[in-house]
Amino acid sequence: MPQFDIANFVSTLVIYMVVWLFAVSIHEAAHAWMSLKFGDDTAYQLGRVTINPIPHIDPLGTLILPLIGFMASYAPGAAAFPLIMWGKPTPVNPLRWRNKDVANVAVSLAGIAVNLIAALAFAIVLRVLVAYEVFTVETIRTGFAGPAFTMMMSMIVLNVGLAVFNLLPLPPLDGGRALQSFLPSSAAPLMDLLETYGFLILVVLMMTGLLAAITGPLNRFILWLLFLGL
Repeated sequence: MPQFDIANFVSTLVIYMVVWLFAVSIHEAAHAWMSLKFGDDTAYQLGRVTINPIPHIDPLGTLILPLIGFMASYAPGAAAFPLIMWGKPTPVNPLRWRNKDVANVAVSLAGIAVNLIAALAFAIVLRVLVAYEVFTVETIRTGFAGPAFTMMMSMIVLNVGLAVFNLLPLPPLDGGRALQSFLPSSAAPLMDLLETYGFLILVVLMMTGLLAAITGPLNRFILWLLFLGL
């Protein structure tokens, strides 16, 4: 049996949590900022227009489940970033929004957009560093370049994964909330029902492998566009 590498475990865990806290913080801050732009300062007054992770932390979804997921997946070939984790929901007051349907779509999709922008930015920086041979096979294997390369790759992969996951048209995910602006009022009871059982549905999809089957193709396509390959 191979010996457990505690140093590698700790360093990987630190990178994992730093990347996750950054991704979820910019996601929730984007919701808050966009809601403010449409006239609702509810989240702004609560200090949510910030990339400081503390206001965005939900103890279960931001800390406990990601840590459990990391422990469970810390093995060769295992998925590094489980999808069932979340930040503290950003509070908004739709009654304060100007142009409510447009605002709902913009606020709902703001987090997705900022995660994709972050992934693109890190991909560009990564390619520049590779082009200038800051990151090579040799430098990645030794010294500071290794953890830095791992963190940048993780930033790209997790931000894309979080964006694609939230695109699912299922309340309470962002895609489901945005979809509500395009549905007739007669669909409201169905959407309310889906929101009530949305988390349970997500767990079932994850446990059956359907979640990965649904999100995987788009996730891989975006990563391919960002020059990470399939």
